[in-house]
Amino acid sequence: MSDTSRNRLMLVIAILLAIVYLFPLYWMYVTSLKTGSAMFATPPRLLPSDPQWATYGDVWASRNMARYLWNSLVIATGSVALIAALGVGCAYVLARYRSGWVDAGLFLILLLQVLPASLMITPIFVGFSQVGLLDFPRFAVILAIAAKSMPFFVVLVRATFMSVPIELEEAAMVDGNSRIGAFFRIVLPLARNGILVSAILIFMQAFGEFVYSKSMIQAAELQPASVGLNSFMGPNTTEWNKIMAYATIYVTPILAIFVLLQRRIVSGLTSGALK
Repeated sequence: MSDTSRNRLMLVIAILLAIVYLFPLYWMYVTSLKTGSAMFATPPRLLPSDPQWATYGDVWASRNMARYLWNSLVIATGSVALIAALGVGCAYVLARYRSGWVDAGLFLILLLQVLPASLMITPIFVGFSQVGLLDFPRFAVILAIAAKSMPFFVVLVRATFMSVPIELEEAAMVDGNSRIGAFFRIVLPLARNGILVSAILIFMQAFGEFVYSKSMIQAAELQPASVGLNSFMGPNTTEWNKIMAYATIYVTPILAIFVLLQRRIVSGLTSGALK
């Protein structure tokens, strides 16, 4: 098989996999525009015959989505700010002072990422309750997300710092900068792309967080959109078009961010792969 034929075959396979992967997302958008009877039509229609655009306005007003999205934004932004404030310095130190023990420690910490939030929530809830953090539920959720996502952020940003030549720091220090000055004037600007991408990934994860928010935030006015979506569910749920409309409003901003920044995300994730 020639290289051209192989490339075409790989392209076809990639397109088929993309269609399979994206079809549930497409079906969410389509279902949100269908009427109650059209949702259960047999055979199902790939396009709505009578799009119900008013469903979005109805869901936005009746479910107070502005409040839910604001709470999600506060939790996601707070988590990213806390992780970035603590994680950037940690990643820099681990990038410059390397050893086998550091690599082994990072590997062991990363193993904790495989533990689901549903398993971690009980000890976290008990600990936060004993120290009184549950009196500030959104901050408690931010702290729990930061603890969970910090290792992932540190590993990604550490790889970015490792790609910055240490000779640039040494040259800056010869010119009269301190190590801190060289970090802020030389290293940090060169690593900003990787830091930004890592922060975006953490933001998307925190924006959709459910388990910690559902367990720690009891007041409806402080709950994020993920918990608001769960309020639709019940033993006799039939409003699937409204559920999909809610999910569409909830998911679309994150999809837009990902699409607009996809090139930067890819370049940031691979910034530490080659030196």
